Amino acid sequence: MATLDTTRTLTGGSFMTGRLSSFINRTFGAAFAWNDARVTRRSLRNLSDAELDDIGLARGDIELVARRRG
Repeated sequence: MATLDTTRTLTGGSFMTGRLSSFINRTFGAAFAWNDARVTRRSLRNLSDAELDDIGLARGDIELVARRRG
């Protein structure tokens, strides 16, 4: 699972530098979230119906689970 450190702050930078940093953080965060959902989707689709049932899911739940943010 990918993570993004968003706890760092800019010091001594201009307003535009802060906005650029925020834009970059949002962009990378969205890309990481998309990739995590893609990996989750693929992993769940590779399970059999019996295996999905063991973890309390049906095949129709895969997209909902993949889009859920924890």
